[in-house]
Amino acid sequence: MRLVEHFQHGLDSPICLTWELTYACNLSCVHCLSASGRRDPRELSTAECKAVLDELQRMQVFYVNIGGGEPTVRADFWELVEYAVDQQVGVKFSTNGVRLTPERARWLAGTDYVDVQLSLDGATAEVNDRVRGTGSYDTAMAAMRNLRDAGFRDFKISVVLTRENVDQLDRFKEIADEHGAQLRLTRLRPSGRGADVWDELHPTAGQQREIYDWLIAHGEGVLTGDSFFHLNALGSTPLPGLNLCGAGRVVCLIDPIGDVYACPFAIHSEFLAGNVRDEGGFGAVWRESELFERLRAPQAGGACTSCTAYDACQGGCMAAKFFTGLPLDGPDPECVLGNGERALAGVGTAVPKPDKDHSHRTAPRRRPEPVAVGIGWGPPDEQPVPDRACDTSPLAGFRP
Repeated sequence: MRLVEHFQHGLDSPICLTWELTYACNLSCVHCLSASGRRDPRELSTAECKAVLDELQRMQVFYVNIGGGEPTVRADFWELVEYAVDQQVGVKFSTNGVRLTPERARWLAGTDYVDVQLSLDGATAEVNDRVRGTGSYDTAMAAMRNLRDAGFRDFKISVVLTRENVDQLDRFKEIADEHGAQLRLTRLRPSGRGADVWDELHPTAGQQREIYDWLIAHGEGVLTGDSFFHLNALGSTPLPGLNLCGAGRVVCLIDPIGDVYACPFAIHSEFLAGNVRDEGGFGAVWRESELFERLRAPQAGGACTSCTAYDACQGGCMAAKFFTGLPLDGPDPECVLGNGERALAGVGTAVPKPDKDHSHRTAPRRRPEPVAVGIGWGPPDEQPVPDRACDTSPLAGFRP
């Protein structure tokens, strides 16, 4: 059996999982997939987090990808990282860099089983700060310098590709090389606040081709995960990475209050599998969830199976379909053969909305204003936690 077939039917334990430790964040990025900003008072305690890490160690989970919100604003964050390392559970944490001081960078450089992923969504302050907030570019660049000067090699620079930064791909790679880092490119999803800006920020059809061509030419050593497998329909050369949706099969997400979702990009009740506080903990959710069992069952593939590119793109991203109103067995909204665009024309206004919003502002949903870095915040270690072309068209017979 091929490795991908093992993945399709699910594994006894996830290879890795995403764990959003807190919804608290000092920023208010316009595309935040978890709509973070304010802390949820129900978030897992230090003891509960350590119990989850104990369970992950017993399940032999390879590593946990910790995010948020901004995870470093939790008062116990570094304690939890140390505990995970002691349990031999690898940690990769995503951060905007606000607490990566020179001292902390040196500590990280001397710590095993820990990787750092810095978020940067523009190769210039002008582009980055429109999305992430005034001052966030300078904060991220300072954190990169601190890690480089401390001797921390191959930390990750994570870029969400938008129509405003696709033309900066070469410069992103230069920034990574200059700091001894590795570039990681991810796809913009219409999740969380990303749903509000997806229409204006997701790359155009021409830019999708540009991304594919750039990855074919320069992608060796550039991480993409499963972000761009929908682009495989553009050519005979497949992109590196997993070319199928791993939701509930090899990956999942734990949110700050312990809810377990099938997909890190689909924080919605439709994809809620259980809670780590329930009897049996995370392991019971992973092994026994009815949702996960359905996702691991053989998938029909829907109308997309009539497309010659189906084996390459597998129909695209589940979360992107869901939050744009398309059926899960329909075409990806960014289908490079145009089928998603035609399908979206028939969706109308019946589009699912994210059902959690922890944004700093609670006004009616619209493109939010990013929050400037540092307003009302003290020195990094004293910062408070804020409150809260088909042979046969896959669209044949499609009915939204």
